[in-house]
Amino acid sequence: MKKTDLYQLKREFLEYCELEKGQSLLTVNSYSRYLDRFLSFLSDREAERQRGREKKGDPSLRHSVTPSLVSSDITQDVVRQYRLYVNRLHDKNGSELKKTTQNYHILTLRSFLRYLAWRGIASLAPEKVPVAKADDRKINFLEAAEVKNILDLPSTGADSESRDRAILELFFSTGLRVSELAALNVDEINFERGEIAILGKGKKIRLVFLSADSVDLLSQYLIERGIDPGSTSKPKDEPLFLSNRDSRLTVRSIERLVKKYARRAGITKNVSPHTLRHSFATDLLMAGADIRSVQSMLGHSSISTTQIYTHVTDQHLRDTHQKFHGKSLEDQEQDKKL
Repeated sequence: MKKTDLYQLKREFLEYCELEKGQSLLTVNSYSRYLDRFLSFLSDREAERQRGREKKGDPSLRHSVTPSLVSSDITQDVVRQYRLYVNRLHDKNGSELKKTTQNYHILTLRSFLRYLAWRGIASLAPEKVPVAKADDRKINFLEAAEVKNILDLPSTGADSESRDRAILELFFSTGLRVSELAALNVDEINFERGEIAILGKGKKIRLVFLSADSVDLLSQYLIERGIDPGSTSKPKDEPLFLSNRDSRLTVRSIERLVKKYARRAGITKNVSPHTLRHSFATDLLMAGADIRSVQSMLGHSSISTTQIYTHVTDQHLRDTHQKFHGKSLEDQEQDKKL
């Protein structure tokens, strides 16, 4: 097998991402999926080129086999054709792929080429792989009154009421990702300090902080389960949130829970756990928090990711300007007329 064989290099790249860069299995699996699509495209392209040469009677292909793929096969023309191919793909619902999804394909290829360059393996330079400008992300968040309506809702008297109230309050208090919340264990909550050390994306640890209401609701829920939140010897690796079957509450179950309470609150917009994360961030920024602090609390590795929220807060400032600017002068003119 050639040292430049792309299938072998792909395997080595994925191992490097997992072992050396410490990336999550979810990220590594995504890289694998996107690279498989590229290699399949490249293989079909090379096979078609070979068939064309066979038709022209190229004697060197008299005993040809399926062509192997090597790093030098990745050229600017191949990348251009691949971008066209991805641009014309459709998802399982028959819709065109979003620009962000298309860019994930290309960014993965660029990361792979960067790895090859680091290894000293000749191929296309990663900076020669352009990425399309993505559409501005639309942030879906809840107004303060909508948040209050949701947080006040779980009052049916059901056994899960205290759990659901604690989950909803925890989302808005911390801005956790749904996967992070689902993975929480009882012994990871510092009730005395009102904080949690979260192992987030990229296996980076960050602190998130609990509101007083969140501490109270979590304490009430655990006491109902027979766990003393003030104890220094809480059960280790015990899931924080349990299903009705006493197993760890899944991400999908939490998503359904959030949607259920949003519907009960009469909110027509699509509400998910990520909506509550957006609401957490916009609430902080509108109240005057600096963007670097919000970046740290959200666990964003890049400030550019956090800056998507400035579109929302900029509009909030515009609305405030239009509502209040010049009003004192108008009042003075009214006083003169009186």
